[in-house]
Amino acid sequence: MDEIRNRVAESKLITVDLEDYYPEGPRKVIDISQWLYEGLLLREKEFRAALKEVDWSVYEGAYVALHCTTDAIVPAWAFMLIAANLSPYALKTVKGSAEALESALYQEVIADLDLEYTRDMPVIVKGCSNKPVPENAYLFLIKRLQPLAKSIMYGEACSSVPLYKRR
Repeated sequence: MDEIRNRVAESKLITVDLEDYYPEGPRKVIDISQWLYEGLLLREKEFRAALKEVDWSVYEGAYVALHCTTDAIVPAWAFMLIAANLSPYALKTVKGSAEALESALYQEVIADLDLEYTRDMPVIVKGCSNKPVPENAYLFLIKRLQPLAKSIMYGEACSSVPLYKRR
């Protein structure tokens, strides 16, 4: 009887799993409408006073997204002032949603990855993950992989979708 062989394990196929690069740490979202008059109007004096009352240390070691859930027109300096208060505590602060925060985190991680090991190799980018990997992360990754990899696929080795093949 023939021995069962795992041809995937024997292949030169390299799997890149973005979940492996998930930046650990708490995520927090701040809705700045809480500091606006009736959630819509920024009154500078009251806004500054309200920010002085915040215990910013609760954001120690966290990744923070700043957004406004109302249709208020908020000047850029307001977000900057909050970011300045968060700076001693938060690992990173972005303006936008929780998904925008994840996207920004992954953009940094992927930019810093040493992907030389994928040079001239077939690469599969693993799809499903248990951690919140934003769709943008896959776009950042393919941009980094394309100049290096011989081919790029998405999914699992048993059922992948071809994305790129060097000519």
